[in-house]
Amino acid sequence: MSFLSEILEVKRDEVKKLKQNFSLSSFRSEEFFDTPTRSLKQALNNDSYISIIAEIKKASPSKGILIENFNHQKIAETYIESEVNAISVLTDKNFFQGDINYLRDIARFKALPLLRKDFIIDEHQIFEAKAFGADAVLLICEALSATQISELTHAANECGLEVLLELHSPSEVPKIDFKLNNLIGINNRNLETFVVDVKTTLDLLDKIPGDVILVSESGITSEAILDQLKNTRVNAILVGEHFMKSKDIKRSLTEFKKWCAK
Repeated sequence: MSFLSEILEVKRDEVKKLKQNFSLSSFRSEEFFDTPTRSLKQALNNDSYISIIAEIKKASPSKGILIENFNHQKIAETYIESEVNAISVLTDKNFFQGDINYLRDIARFKALPLLRKDFIIDEHQIFEAKAFGADAVLLICEALSATQISELTHAANECGLEVLLELHSPSEVPKIDFKLNNLIGINNRNLETFVVDVKTTLDLLDKIPGDVILVSESGITSEAILDQLKNTRVNAILVGEHFMKSKDIKRSLTEFKKWCAK
C-alpha cells in the first residue's frame, strides 16, 4: 500500500466518525459558520512580489517533530506580525499531529485568510472547515476523481470557501476544470515517495492556463529557488517546514520576504 493510500484509508474512517457526530446542518450552529470569509485569491494576487502562505505544521511523516515547544497560536501571531499573505493550518492528527481546533483558535484573532490543509474527501470536512474558521480548503487531485473535485469545490463555494486545488503530475491535469478551479497549487513533494523537487513546478507551468493563480508548494528553502520562481508566473509559495525548523521564525520570514520581492 502506498503512503497516500494509507492516509486516505485512515481518512475514510475519520469521516465515518465525523458523520456519526455531526450532520451537515449541525455545523451551521458552530462559531464561524456564518462569519464572512477573507479571499485567499485576492491575498495572493500581487504584482511586485511572490506572496507567502506560511504553514503551521507540528510534524511530518518523513521528518517527525519539526518544532519543539509547539504553540500554534504564537506561531500564527508571528506570521501575522510579519505580514505574510495567508496562513495554512495542518489539521490532520494521525500523520502530521495537527488538530481542527488549531484552526478555530487562530480564527478568533486572524487578520488574513486561513487555509485548512488536510486530506479532504467528503463534504462534511468542508462544512467542518467553515465552522472552525477556515477561509479556504485544500483539495488534492491525486486523492480525488474529476467528479469529486467538482462536487467538493461546489460544496466549498456554497459555504463561502475558496479552494486551493493541488496537483503534482501532468496526468492529473485532465481532471481539472480551470474555469471552476482557478487557484492551483503545484506540490513539489511526491506523495507516494515524499521526494521533493522544485523542478516539478517549472515542468508543469505550461500545462496550466495563464489566467490561473499559481502556488508552488514544498521544498522552497533558499534565495536561489526563489530566483527561479520569480522568473515564472508563480504568484505564491507555501512554506511550512523551513519556518517550523527555524530558530527564529520572524527573522526567517524577513529573509524570505526580501527573496520574494520582484
